[in-house]
Amino acid sequence: MDTNNAGNEYFDLDDALSRIGGNMGLYKRLLGRFIEGNHYEALETALQSGDKEEAARQAHSLKGVSANLSLVKIRALSVELEQLIKDDADHTECLAALKQAFDATVEKAAEIMN
Repeated sequence: MDTNNAGNEYFDLDDALSRIGGNMGLYKRLLGRFIEGNHYEALETALQSGDKEEAARQAHSLKGVSANLSLVKIRALSVELEQLIKDDADHTECLAALKQAFDATVEKAAEIMN
């Protein structure tokens, strides 16, 4: 797998691998756990139920996990969404963008993991 980041808005593999000593096998395992963790679904469920405290907590958690895995787009949108939730502001567009980024990241992750 080429770890060239040129044009990759979803992953910063060089950054991620630098954190874990270049261990691609470990990164793939961590990425798999992230995908299986249903982080986006937990966030969406909290928002749909109107539990803003839980939604902010889920956005914060997603922000942290995505930062650790260098999931660039998800991290940026999670930061924005967490603030919108805390400010009780309209988060509809940000949530839609996060869903799109999450789906695209999962798709790209499949390429990395294979």
